[in-house]
Amino acid sequence: MTLFPVQLDKPLIVFDIESTGTSPRADRIIELAAIRIEPDGSQHKGYWLLNPGVPIPEESIAIHGITDEIVRDCPAFKDKALEILTFFGEADLSGFNAGRFDIPILAEEFKRAKIIFDPDRRRLLDAQRIFHTREPRDLSAALRFYCNEEHTDAHGAEADVQATLDVLIGQFNRYPDLPRDMETLDKLFNPLDPFNTDRSGRLRWVDGEVTINFGRKKGEKLRDLVQSDPGFIKWIIKNDFPQDTRAICEDALNGRFPEPPLQKPPTRKL
Repeated sequence: MTLFPVQLDKPLIVFDIESTGTSPRADRIIELAAIRIEPDGSQHKGYWLLNPGVPIPEESIAIHGITDEIVRDCPAFKDKALEILTFFGEADLSGFNAGRFDIPILAEEFKRAKIIFDPDRRRLLDAQRIFHTREPRDLSAALRFYCNEEHTDAHGAEADVQATLDVLIGQFNRYPDLPRDMETLDKLFNPLDPFNTDRSGRLRWVDGEVTINFGRKKGEKLRDLVQSDPGFIKWIIKNDFPQDTRAICEDALNGRFPEPPLQKPPTRKL
């Protein structure tokens, strides 16, 4: 077993998900594979094959090969949610493109199971962000570049999660100047824009007010829209926006608004 190159002050979960599609909110998890790395370097594997409760589209089957028949007698996510949460514990998170897909869809599944899972409280080490910063390509190319190996079983969760872990180790071997602690890595590759109210920047702070930063309502204050066009806010809540964006809008409809940053951003155009 190769020693993991980051000094961990808490466990790290490296995980990969196969699903019914590419929408974190609308689609469902079919396969979840994870490797839990402890601060002492020991590793534990977790694997769940799940019945999504909806038909698996042919285009998704073409990618990962998991059919309705294969998962017919498998448990639903809600039946394994507590087991999965126990495996994840309070660990930091890692994966390949995990910040854009795997983490949001996992958070949605936990929400449907009525279990609290707050990814924003966890630091993120995304192999894709390191890779695309240094060598912009995909997972198969990353494995070939960093490990001189061919990814022969791409789009299987177990093979992908092992490939991701191998790529992470290869990246730290190739780039000795990379930080070796999760706190610095998280801040380096997942910087937060202080003007963003939500992580994606769909909501922004302007003059101490939450302001819409997309579409036809761009530049309008959330507080004003609650009064003048609540239907637009309800549209955000019901559609495929990130969970934190929807939560801020839902709170706004109920008269609860986030506190502005301690340092008020200067007046600026969106």
